[in-house]
Amino acid sequence: MSDLSVFFMQNVETDITEEFEVSKRFKDAEGTPVPWKLRTMTEEENESIRKSAQKRVKVKGGQYTTETNNDEYLAKLAVASVVFPDLKDAELQRSYGVMGADKLLRKMLLPGEYGHLLEKVQEINGFDLDINDLKDEVKN
Repeated sequence: MSDLSVFFMQNVETDITEEFEVSKRFKDAEGTPVPWKLRTMTEEENESIRKSAQKRVKVKGGQYTTETNNDEYLAKLAVASVVFPDLKDAELQRSYGVMGADKLLRKMLLPGEYGHLLEKVQEINGFDLDINDLKDEVKN
């Protein structure tokens, strides 16, 4: 039987950060693209973000159901994962003429860059695993 202590909080790698080049357009003084710093989050943080992107909608028979706005959820997930640049910085937001970190991201990045960032954020938070891949892994 394995040692249970490997699961103790003090023995688990948490708050993993990773540098990622979102765009070649953001360059330092030497003309080198500046990587962004992304971090992982806990499921507790993810749940809070997901709930903040949900709303109750009325369906047939007067019943209510909860729907998640996926675009809003992914934007908030990205904002929570980006450590650098500081998307909540008022001066940075002012330079793009927006208020709010999620709006800043959409204004700063080209559509492909934004999509690439969302993919990376999902990957570092463990959402990159395909259910079919997991099934194959379990079979083996």
